[in-house]
Amino acid sequence: MSDRPKNPGRRSWLRAAGAAAAWRSLGLAVPHWRLIPAGLLPVVAQAGTDELERYGKSELRLLNDRPLNAETPAHLLDDAVTPAARHFVRNNGYVPAAATDANAWSIQVHGEACAAPRSVTVGELKRRFRQVTLQLQLECGGNGRAEFRPRASGNPWTTGAIGCAQWRGIRVADLLDDVGMTDAAVYVAYRGADRHLSGASDKDPISRGVPVAKALEPESLLAFEMNGAPIPLLHGAPARLVFGGWPASTSGKWVNELLIRDRVHDGAKMGGKAYRMPCEPMAPGAKAKDDAMCIIESMPVKSLITFPESGSTVQAGNRFEVRGHAWAGDDRVKKMHISTDFGATWQRARLSRPANRLAWQHFRAELTLDTRGYYEVWARATDAQGVMQPMLVPGWNPKGYLNNACHRIAVQVT
Repeated sequence: MSDRPKNPGRRSWLRAAGAAAAWRSLGLAVPHWRLIPAGLLPVVAQAGTDELERYGKSELRLLNDRPLNAETPAHLLDDAVTPAARHFVRNNGYVPAAATDANAWSIQVHGEACAAPRSVTVGELKRRFRQVTLQLQLECGGNGRAEFRPRASGNPWTTGAIGCAQWRGIRVADLLDDVGMTDAAVYVAYRGADRHLSGASDKDPISRGVPVAKALEPESLLAFEMNGAPIPLLHGAPARLVFGGWPASTSGKWVNELLIRDRVHDGAKMGGKAYRMPCEPMAPGAKAKDDAMCIIESMPVKSLITFPESGSTVQAGNRFEVRGHAWAGDDRVKKMHISTDFGATWQRARLSRPANRLAWQHFRAELTLDTRGYYEVWARATDAQGVMQPMLVPGWNPKGYLNNACHRIAVQVT
């Protein structure tokens, strides 16, 4: 661990020295230390969670209370279907008051490309349209933001802004067909009942959307149930959009307006750098112009180890299981691999098929580590197009979006 590159610059030497000190501070042997990528820091155990008792979210880690945002420690996402109590929370404004009558909740459907604008209630949606139930993965575009250096602005999500619940509702396509779209239709967007942090009634905290083609997919839902029960208030009751595979910010909560636009939607958090990536790679810390940013659509291939919990201890020579989930935006995951030597070699993991399109997939692998000391278990997914997760944090961007680096957990072998 004491080897240094010849004639390093001062800054690179400081980074290398800091990383080496962090590994030494473990107080454990690191059998594959020669394979550690330069500057890589060891995984640290998940920090303690804050109380979110009011909404039944006591196991989550609070990131912000204005607006309320909380993520789920990776080991608490082991369920095949994410319970509401363990589903991450992402808000942009104040949570609205609960509806006194969910079935009477009204949604205005209108816009420049809406042929027959009108109002519908949740009760009417339930009565008039076919209901469907799907498992759909939702992930915040900033999931993994905490790993970017220089630090990117926004909530410091680590790995827990992902969930795959079971949603029940009607297909957005059926409602759009009912009201009719003109040939000018380009985008389908939403407005919700949440309030702007300023308190101003003429400002939306967020108002985003998707191209018509995404809205018309059979998996795109206007939902009113989550895991067989009415959607909890914190997750958008009484009605929300669910566009699996795209940034969760497109899946509006507390929806009271559905807009069929004749242009790319220009609502709050659609412009500037919000939910946008540099159209061309940029240097870390560089300034980006708003007109050089492109809207994020399908999310990248990614995976998460949910068992064992990071920081666990296993016995040398004993076989133990590693499991978790993998997803790939609009695509599916084709292969999963696990490494215990910092990516030098990889072992194939068993991978299940998704419950339906846009649901995450589950993986399992059995490992045996014979030498005592500190190890990291890395997971790497490959999608159906052959695109695999990068081993380290991908290209820097001002808002810290789309970090799909391999998930890592720490294991001590005794």
